[in-house]
Amino acid sequence: MITYIGLLSFTDKGIQDVKNSTKRAAAAKEAAKKMGVNMRDIYWTMGDCDIVCVLEAEDEASLTAFNLATAQLGNVRSRSMRAFTAAELDAALAKLP
Repeated sequence: MITYIGLLSFTDKGIQDVKNSTKRAAAAKEAAKKMGVNMRDIYWTMGDCDIVCVLEAEDEASLTAFNLATAQLGNVRSRSMRAFTAAELDAALAKLP
């Protein structure tokens, strides 16, 4: 599995219905599962991002499809970053000259 960090911000539509945010997140978690993505952790935050997620995906296409499906709903805008464990980074560092 490939690990990603998702940074999400509410759209105007999403903040107008913020009371249902946890319910939407639970629905997103179920939809993600069907697309080969595991939403391992979901945190609501204060600051630049409204929600931070730790996601695991079988491949980049699965995460991309999930992100696009989520964007179509119009409640959040998202950015994804590939995350590496220490072991994964060590493997990459071992390839350096």
